[in-house]
Amino acid sequence: MSVNKRDGFGSRFGVLVAVAGSAVGLGNLWRFPYLVGNNGGAAFIIMYLSFVIVLCLPIMFSEFIIGRRTQSNAFGAIKKLAPKSIWLLIGVISVAASISIMSFYSVVGGWTIEYILKSFSTDFLSSKSDVLSSTFNDFVASPIRPVIQHLVFLGLSALIVVAGIKNGIEKYSKVLMPGLFVLVVLLAIRSLTLEGASEGVKFLFYPDFDKLQGDSVLAALGQAFFSLSLGMGCIITYGSYVKKEENLLNISLMTAFADTGFAILAGLAVMPAVFAFGISPVEGPSLVFITLPQIFAQLPFGNFLSIIFFIILLVAALTSAISLLEVIVAYMTEELKFTRKNAVIISFLIIGFLGSLSSLSEGVLSEFKIFGKTIFDTFDFMSSNVFLPIGGLLVVLFVGWKMASKDVKDELSSGGTIRLNSVLFSGIMFIIKFIAPIAISVVLLNSLGLIKIF
Repeated sequence: MSVNKRDGFGSRFGVLVAVAGSAVGLGNLWRFPYLVGNNGGAAFIIMYLSFVIVLCLPIMFSEFIIGRRTQSNAFGAIKKLAPKSIWLLIGVISVAASISIMSFYSVVGGWTIEYILKSFSTDFLSSKSDVLSSTFNDFVASPIRPVIQHLVFLGLSALIVVAGIKNGIEKYSKVLMPGLFVLVVLLAIRSLTLEGASEGVKFLFYPDFDKLQGDSVLAALGQAFFSLSLGMGCIITYGSYVKKEENLLNISLMTAFADTGFAILAGLAVMPAVFAFGISPVEGPSLVFITLPQIFAQLPFGNFLSIIFFIILLVAALTSAISLLEVIVAYMTEELKFTRKNAVIISFLIIGFLGSLSSLSEGVLSEFKIFGKTIFDTFDFMSSNVFLPIGGLLVVLFVGWKMASKDVKDELSSGGTIRLNSVLFSGIMFIIKFIAPIAISVVLLNSLGLIKIF
């Protein structure tokens, strides 16, 4: 397929909102605030930002370089640069990771749709956590409604992706991302004005270095790596749609800033309210689907705030889901020669089926286990602990040791049109060649339980 026939981003802003949308997801809204508060507050944020700047940005550069250099999907890019080699595993893992993530992520996306609808009912909100817990558990264990909502969420993602890059992903990201920002700001303002909210702010930002342990380092490194959508083929795929004159360094920096900024802003929207009502923050679905509705029940216009919050969740989930779906669709259209429409339909059917199994594993299939894990948890574990770190490791090894240094520099300097400091470039290459592989290997081996560093 020739370059001039490929779709692509039409503007720099379009690139930024699409890539930032890929990075910003459900995890930013509950996982990041929880990790910050339980690992030293501001001390954790400083450590997290250090990993983002020193380690994750060079990895993001690597993925952008591969994508834009070849103007191809994650598999096709490696096929062009290293045909018939073991490096093709990068493409295979990228597609496999995207399918695996979407197979449980779309289920959670479906939960957000259900809770938007529930929020319109005056009987939904309750100040009693056991009532809300029962509501959530009964819903996810149902054999029908969660599956339907999963398919609705997947269908919304498919409708955006089928329209293409410029008229689909870019067009809707330009609306969804600014809208997401405005909604989170409004919720943060309301949360910060609650009596007792200052304790939540302290929880997030007070530097308690006594809480910093060895696990905190790994938590910060893992959150920084996975939050920026590294190792799953999204950046390679989106990079292939970026124009040659765009500055990859600036795009990567602004993406990292937007992702981190949103995570901190989400923390200000959630944690002050949690502490204002004397509720202990917990990690996972209970915070989002049980604790927060309990808080909304005690606020004026609680149903309205609940609707706004779950719309925020839905938008965050959608912007990430479309980037994952595009990895699969780009592979099918360019390597298997399907039309975009047929590629989206096939992807919908595959993920629809696997996601339905994930949903049912919360209920009627809960007894079916794979190595002691439910289907939902298996997809989650394989994505976070196997596909992503291996994919990221192979990417930095490929760019650092397989690609010619002059080609890497050519992409980072946009064909020599952007001045690239030689010391900066040498530093980036050193991290890509040596630091990044070691750090990713540590995360991978530790997450698999093969080693324990701390």
